[in-house]
Amino acid sequence: QEQLVESGGGLVQAGGSLRLSCEASGGTSSNFGMNWFRQAPGKGREFVAGINANGDTTLVTDSVKGRFTISRDNGSAKDTVYLQLTRLEPEDSAIYYCNARASWGQGAQVTGSS
Repeated sequence: QEQLVESGGGLVQAGGSLRLSCEASGGTSSNFGMNWFRQAPGKGREFVAGINANGDTTLVTDSVKGRFTISRDNGSAKDTVYLQLTRLEPEDSAIYYCNARASWGQGAQVTGSS
């Protein structure tokens, strides 16, 4: 089973940018799609973006389309999935989680300040 570790969260002013990274190890994540979800305080976890195994197909939810981009780098030892966040809005504030099959990372806090 994959181990997923997110990094890159932080506090950003509205309109700013941030890049989240998720390193996957211990499994065969390069054979599977990977996803980003987010959960804001008091709300359920929602899908943000997904990418297929070889990285040539992506999907982003409508609320972030044109602002967030998902990509991946399938390395020999570790696979890394990125989520580039641009034109951040306060409503994007949440804990962002990386997901691959049944594995989840610990989450990265993103806060957009107005």
